[in-house]
Amino acid sequence: MTSLGRSAASSVSSVARRSAVVAASSGLLISVFTAPANAAPSTDQAKTSVGTVDLAAVTAQAREALQTSPVVTVAADAALAIEQAPVAVTPAPEPEPEPEPAPAPAPQRAAAPSRSVERAAPAATKTVQAAAPAPAASGSSVVDIAMKYVGVPYVYGGSSPSGFDCSGLVQYVYGQLGVSLPHQSGAQRNAGTAVSASEARPGDIIWTPGHVAIYAGNGMQIEATTPGSTVKYSKIWQNNPTFVRVG
Repeated sequence: MTSLGRSAASSVSSVARRSAVVAASSGLLISVFTAPANAAPSTDQAKTSVGTVDLAAVTAQAREALQTSPVVTVAADAALAIEQAPVAVTPAPEPEPEPEPAPAPAPQRAAAPSRSVERAAPAATKTVQAAAPAPAASGSSVVDIAMKYVGVPYVYGGSSPSGFDCSGLVQYVYGQLGVSLPHQSGAQRNAGTAVSASEARPGDIIWTPGHVAIYAGNGMQIEATTPGSTVKYSKIWQNNPTFVRVG
């Protein structure tokens, strides 16, 4: 085996220091090795390395194949072609989307008042309404009511919205406020207290012999005058009238 190694080293030096040894046993074995031209053979024990092949470690069958195999010379600029198979790359799957956060719980509504509270509230309201005093007759209220009947025709002896005479108009307007007056101008003169013209205020009765009207303020009055006319809002035309305040 030592002589085989030496021969192999010598052959390598003669073929441009590059050789390939091909041996066939049950398959194909290719070994490429390089040795220096002036390398001396190794005498360490009974083992010699040719290139990267340890001749002492191979089997007898491989050793025989190495001895009998032909030497193949390969050019120094020879290139080894390696086929490249196409490689298909499968991209990694997209990450699963993160679950959406759970919705915040709805705010709790305030508890509805109990039926006992709801029933108690109207009762208290009724008590307050019952305790409130009835509205008293005021001058502005008298004027407001009397103005509603401006344009109603004059009717002798009339005391309703279908027709008024002078005392019937005064009687009806005050009656709407809960004040009862007689249906005569002379009697209405004595139904209240006389006041001066400077003290007169809206709602007072304006009396002259045979005629009455309602004072509206600012020198104006509301009156039912004569047959064929209507209830009017007009200036005070009476000379030196008496102002009567009722109630």
